[in-house]
Amino acid sequence: MQLITAIIQPDKLDDVREELVAAGITRITTSRVTGHGQHQDHLDSERLYRGQKVMPNLIPKVRIDIACNDEFVDIAIDAILRSAKHGEGRIGDGKIFVTDIKRCIRIRTEESGCEAI
Repeated sequence: MQLITAIIQPDKLDDVREELVAAGITRITTSRVTGHGQHQDHLDSERLYRGQKVMPNLIPKVRIDIACNDEFVDIAIDAILRSAKHGEGRIGDGKIFVTDIKRCIRIRTEESGCEAI
């Protein structure tokens, strides 16, 4: 079992979601986050994003988390790579992280392991 975490541009969320669904991956969790890597915003003061003050140099992004069985890891990664890029790719398109899941438990049924995903 693996956890795929992708940090992408907000305008690419619909494209990525549609590509994941087309690849057979329908269970995802998304969060609105802010941060920066190489791509930094050069504002000197606070600004508003969705009615909230955000600190300078923190750029709005979307975080996608996908818990999947090992056979779906490459499928999910390929779907994200196909749909998250702007054209041939540019700074700020995002990152994908893959980490091991030691244990997964479905609360409703108390199933664990691959069956719980």
